[in-house]
Amino acid sequence: MTAESVREPRPARPAGIQLTAPVPGWAVDADVVVVGSGVAGLTAALRCTAAGLRTVVVTKARLDDGSTRWAQGGIAAALGEGDTPEQHLSDTLVAGVGLCDEEAVRTLVTEGPDAVRRLIGTGARFDTSAAGDLQLTREGGHHRRRIAHAGGDATGAEISRALVDAVRDASLRTVENALVLDLLTDEHGNTSGVTLHVMGEGQHDGVGAVRAPAVVLATGGMGQVFSATTNPAVSTGDGVALALRAGAEVSDLEFVQFHPTVLFLGAGSEGQQPLVSEAVRGEGAHLVDADGVRFMLDQHELAELAPRDIVAKGIMRRMREQGAENMYLDARHFGAEMWATRFPTILAACRSHGIDPVTEPIPVAPAAHYASGGVRTDLRGRTTVPGLYACGEVACTGVHGANRLASNSLLEGLVFAERIAADIAAVAAAPRPAPPTTPPADRPAPAALLPLIAPEARLRIQRIMSEGAGVLRSARSLGVAAEALEAVFQDAPRPTDPSDPADPANPGKPAQPGVESWETSNLLCVARVLVAAALEREETRGCHWREDFPERDETDWRRHLVVRLGTGRALELSRTDTPAFPAVTPVDLSVPREPSP
Repeated sequence: MTAESVREPRPARPAGIQLTAPVPGWAVDADVVVVGSGVAGLTAALRCTAAGLRTVVVTKARLDDGSTRWAQGGIAAALGEGDTPEQHLSDTLVAGVGLCDEEAVRTLVTEGPDAVRRLIGTGARFDTSAAGDLQLTREGGHHRRRIAHAGGDATGAEISRALVDAVRDASLRTVENALVLDLLTDEHGNTSGVTLHVMGEGQHDGVGAVRAPAVVLATGGMGQVFSATTNPAVSTGDGVALALRAGAEVSDLEFVQFHPTVLFLGAGSEGQQPLVSEAVRGEGAHLVDADGVRFMLDQHELAELAPRDIVAKGIMRRMREQGAENMYLDARHFGAEMWATRFPTILAACRSHGIDPVTEPIPVAPAAHYASGGVRTDLRGRTTVPGLYACGEVACTGVHGANRLASNSLLEGLVFAERIAADIAAVAAAPRPAPPTTPPADRPAPAALLPLIAPEARLRIQRIMSEGAGVLRSARSLGVAAEALEAVFQDAPRPTDPSDPADPANPGKPAQPGVESWETSNLLCVARVLVAAALEREETRGCHWREDFPERDETDWRRHLVVRLGTGRALELSRTDTPAFPAVTPVDLSVPREPSP
């Protein structure tokens, strides 16, 4: 980022509800700001730059530290002989258990193959045969080999490398080590940028702003809301929380996919857990119990290659039947050479924890992995806030429905990022009215600030979620979780506001603004919405498993839940009329709302 791109900021005011944070002390002007540096964010940024738009990438850590680099299995597309987009569509719809938006899925599978080819053209090197053809594997829910992989089980790392190299070659402006805070809007409710806090190693210290008429959220997932997850530490739901505070709609947050085969590190283990890729089962590994019995054979016609929700449920049932804490993945028949060449990353992870998959079965158990829901978008990635876009795991395009098909996530990020860039470029090229003689002021801040949640509450939130809203849920467990989350919020001392009288019921020193308190506040926000949606959906569908409602309800619940924050901290929940998403309608942001966690 050049010195010329930085200027003294005008007063910046976030839209809707805002986090407690200092006023921005610096600002950067751009046409587009992309928040996130995974496959979705960097693809959007590169395409916007190619269209001649001044683009700035903001990322929470380093450019290559997002969730994409952790992806082991690969990227799914109809690239193999005999495979077709229609077959990919069919597998995706089956995995989504009746809740996929078919138009969104059709967009994904028809545009996916060429998007992967463009990714290869960008420099991504996938594994090939001696003849130069892509080596394709199969994963759960797929009836054909259509998963392209790189470095055996290091696909995400290779995609990340290629895109980061392309970004650097393009001299694209980046702000690393920066946590996005809130959306900026103008007096008409249109997006005008974001506020962010740059941590010590960034190019600017403290809170600043990137001003742009288009903001692309590509912030990844929210797996850190649970105690055990495959997600990196940066996945704290920042994008979903920002969108909710800004007035955008979110959908399907109850559908959290728990990956069935995560390396079991012992009861009570917390934080990021090593993933054992679906591709291991795709190459012939078997799920067994402690006695060596393959328990998935009578659970689904695809056995271990059933969709992830079915495999996760099968593992949980067997664990409950036997009073066990884990099951096992047996791939000893692969042999040492195949393990070393096809799955070197997983092999190293297992051995680092004292397990050798060449000679012994791998202990596994489900852990939080992927958010199928997120910020609701249309087929061009537009949210309900004008100028705010979302893609990748933070978004809910309707592609995944109630359960994501394996390896569709990287493809979704790729396809919809390209669509977003095309839409932003088209809007930028369209004739515009003459600008006013004086620039419009940013919308005024709301009357009250969002109470910050102390960093010490993070572990408390994660344990509440794992115990009450994990793989197995019920009205009782979710009700307990909802009450406990409310208590976390009520226990937080309110921000100091000279215009407010002291509240004797809420004494104490408020949490100080900072990365840890902002992240914890975001986690509480998304946890509260997730639990409310899971409590509302009284059925079992896909990766949402209600013990008190064990069957699917095709009459009342083949619908999406749409949530936004209303007044008085209330969540406004509504159902769609069909499995298809309704058209995106911009929300009215002209009236400030009361704060909500």
